[in-house]
Amino acid sequence: MIPLRDTIPSQRFPGIVVTLIILNIFFFFVELNQGSALPHFIKVYGVIPARYFWLKHHSPELLPRILPIFTSMFLHGGWFHLLGNMLYLWIFGDNVEDRMGHLRFLIFYLLSGMGAGLFHIYTNPRSVVPSIGASGAIAGVLGAYFILFPFSRIITLLPYLFFWTVIEIPAFFYLGIWFLMQFFSGTTALLVGERMAGGVAWWAHVGGFITGIALLPFLLPRRKVEVYYN
Repeated sequence: MIPLRDTIPSQRFPGIVVTLIILNIFFFFVELNQGSALPHFIKVYGVIPARYFWLKHHSPELLPRILPIFTSMFLHGGWFHLLGNMLYLWIFGDNVEDRMGHLRFLIFYLLSGMGAGLFHIYTNPRSVVPSIGASGAIAGVLGAYFILFPFSRIITLLPYLFFWTVIEIPAFFYLGIWFLMQFFSGTTALLVGERMAGGVAWWAHVGGFITGIALLPFLLPRRKVEVYYN
């Protein structure tokens, strides 16, 4: 399922969403310019769970342990990884930013990414594979959208037999299915191992989604929640 757009127009220009997209694209080009130093760059700025649990990977300094939780949110493993994440951020982020306000949304996004990173760390404590990507923070945005706009419809490109078709899917159904896919894929990864499950940080997605829902009551402006039926 490939989302194309939603049916709820935002009332304000999504300045933070646009800024985050620009930053992610900028840092992706920084990665491309690393050349042969890229593996070391990813190790330094990506989240390596074993770094937080095992002495041989442990750094005595606090900054090298905390910084990757944030820097990893702006790094990606390839064009499809980057473009897929930015598509989801653009479609779902503008409405959440519109509802929260710019500063609250920025805080929400970063805390969701942090929660996603911690979920990944604690569910893969022995992993020495660097984890990068904005997926965890964006999962928090999806969690907020799931609660705020359950009756919105997502215009979705869907494979049908040998063709593609465009259909409208209620947001609560689309995002509910998305979450269940992450949860069951994450459970499979725990059983068969991270590498055999494809190397995707499924629990970062689960953790980000849950963190986003948990943070929502604390970061919404104090006014009546609007429910849209477009």
